[in-house]
Amino acid sequence: MKKLWKPIERLSFSRKIILGFLAVIIVGAILLQMPFSLKSGKSINFLTALFTVTSAVCVTGLSVIDISEVLSRVGQLLLLILIQLGGLGVMTFSSLFFLLIGKKISYRERALLKEERNAENSGGIVDFLRRTVLIVLFIEGIGALILTIRFMREFSFAKALYFGIFHSVSAFCNAGFSLFSNNLENYSDDIIINLTISFLIILGGIGFAVINSLIENYRRKIKRFNLTSKVAIFISIILTILGTLLFFMLEYSNSRTIGNFSLTHKIVASFFQSVTTRTAGFNSVSVENLKPATVFIFCILMFIGASPGSTGGGIKTTTIGVIVLYVIGVIRGRENINLFGRRLDWDILNRALAILVISIIYTSVVIIILMKLEERLGFEKIVFEVISAFGTVGLSMGMTPLLCNYSQILIIITMFIGRLGPMTFALALGEQKIKKNLKYPKENILIG
Repeated sequence: MKKLWKPIERLSFSRKIILGFLAVIIVGAILLQMPFSLKSGKSINFLTALFTVTSAVCVTGLSVIDISEVLSRVGQLLLLILIQLGGLGVMTFSSLFFLLIGKKISYRERALLKEERNAENSGGIVDFLRRTVLIVLFIEGIGALILTIRFMREFSFAKALYFGIFHSVSAFCNAGFSLFSNNLENYSDDIIINLTISFLIILGGIGFAVINSLIENYRRKIKRFNLTSKVAIFISIILTILGTLLFFMLEYSNSRTIGNFSLTHKIVASFFQSVTTRTAGFNSVSVENLKPATVFIFCILMFIGASPGSTGGGIKTTTIGVIVLYVIGVIRGRENINLFGRRLDWDILNRALAILVISIIYTSVVIIILMKLEERLGFEKIVFEVISAFGTVGLSMGMTPLLCNYSQILIIITMFIGRLGPMTFALALGEQKIKKNLKYPKENILIG
């Protein structure tokens, strides 16, 4: 056993995280195929199970099946556990288990947690882990309570509680899975459900480090945030406001989405879709009937995604923030990237640009391949599906159940890469044991 474990011990942190997620997905897919996970008379093949489980662990929400019609209560609970595990992170979840049974966390495990949680350092990572779990349980508990009370208007207490817990966890983890066949379209005018789900999504997508920082500042009666928190909050607010306004204006007269809604109903639906489009994947209006301009806006929001160290995917709010500030600096002739009275190191910009370029190249390649495999579905739907999978959003224009086997495999890989981050895979694939400090002569090149 030790001989088998040694090669794994030698792996880099990035490769260990990838291996951990893969192991959970494979085990989950096997369990989801079992009779106890399916309703009487229902069956699914391994690829369908793998697609569904990957979507759950990678907190995406895309599905080739209707989970409310195919999965039994046990299967739905299994999916919920996988969503929670994926939202917290596999390494975080396993470390929590070890803490509960009294096992100490080693230095290597702390470093691995730091990598998975995207923390700045491994100091105090165990305390941070404990606080994170308590925060998650508290927020999801409050959300479940509110949703349960609301669902009790139409369901029994037991069913309302079950639906409340499921949708609260799915929302906070930015998964987008719903027990309703048409997602939340029947509740597009319900302010309680819309606002509760929206704020669960926001809290899950803002990042555990930001939430922890907010709590610590409140406890210590101070008003000082680190730069990551400031940028994440600022960009998230800007994107949410812009998304709400653009959706409201572009879909205002669209009778197939919000055109026939009252003014209040339109505002609520616009805010909800702006929030959920960035990474959660719930929908309160028909995505298939969106106008082309709205689809394009959605693609941008999905590609950016949530904040670092959160339950969401995408290239992250801080990444786009750094790049935009750099471009503004270039236009104004500034030598450094300055924000909130601080100067960023050039390594941060290099990493941000690398993430952007890798993400664009990867999604472009997948789109081209799917355009060849799924010519009948059209360019707009394919682009939307790929970016939704990469951003771990889960919104679909009705294309997911129509995908062929090869296309499903590509979307599975895309969800996986989107959840763990393109940089994690780039580092895992391009890792070199020997680093060279060789520097070549400098020479300029004309650009622009």
